[in-house]
Amino acid sequence: MTVPAGIGEQGAKGGAAGEGSRIGIVAGGGTLPVAVAEAAAARGERPYIVGLQGNACADIERFPHSYAGLGQIGRILGALRREGCNRVVFVGSLRRPNLFRLKIDAGFVRHLPELLRLLRGGDDSVLRGVARFFEARGFEVLAAHEVAPRLLAPAGTFSLRAPDAEALADMRLAFRVARALGKYDIGQGAVVARGYVLAVEAAEGTDAMLARCRELNRWGFKNRQGVLVKTPKPGQDLRLDMPAIGPRTVELAAEAGLAGIAVAAGGVLLAEQQAIVEKADAHGLFLYGVDEEALPAQ
Repeated sequence: MTVPAGIGEQGAKGGAAGEGSRIGIVAGGGTLPVAVAEAAAARGERPYIVGLQGNACADIERFPHSYAGLGQIGRILGALRREGCNRVVFVGSLRRPNLFRLKIDAGFVRHLPELLRLLRGGDDSVLRGVARFFEARGFEVLAAHEVAPRLLAPAGTFSLRAPDAEALADMRLAFRVARALGKYDIGQGAVVARGYVLAVEAAEGTDAMLARCRELNRWGFKNRQGVLVKTPKPGQDLRLDMPAIGPRTVELAAEAGLAGIAVAAGGVLLAEQQAIVEKADAHGLFLYGVDEEALPAQ
């Protein structure tokens, strides 16, 4: 295992509990868990990563780490406590598990009544329940952007191309749609083109939504039209499920024929920021961080 700069031998082996506050990262898929770990290490922390099996990428192995299944609650809690982590960040994408194939441990069985209660309701309700579960066991639950604020989307245009008047109009409508549906815990995104709502994000996620748009957006225009918007749901607990975009999001938006992507400034995480901008510029898409209060009225 290669240990990144800023983490000494003690950090690689894992310090004993009580040696000071340490950040634990429960890692889903994608590059964001590693980006958060890098940010923590850069400020002198000793991050420890628990990778969720079937989700976390191999890059987490650059840091002190272990793996656990989604149903191995005892293993996750045990690893965090053993490594002296009293602060924890949940970050990264998750594949929905097959509950009939979920491998569980004694910790899952021990906490089964509480876990069944927190699994009721929509995504927001479940995630708030997860936060309460860990807080009740002495952990402080942090948001990814509290550890790595540079991952947050900036305000304004951060690509070569800027949105035109038509894109701004589509953007306004897409934000209204996304926020209205978000009140019902439906999703974090919408796609609007020429004032027409092409798609809204639900349980299938952003990638699948954009794939649907690729089939719908068949007008044959020479120029790109339409905007993907990503924004947190109203009242959403951003510690566990802040919306994010990555290079793949840009690729799929380009395949769907869209003109660009707009995100809530300070409310969306950018995974692999340089790659996102480079891909957007290569495809001729705009990237725009929206201060929703400052968005021009129609």
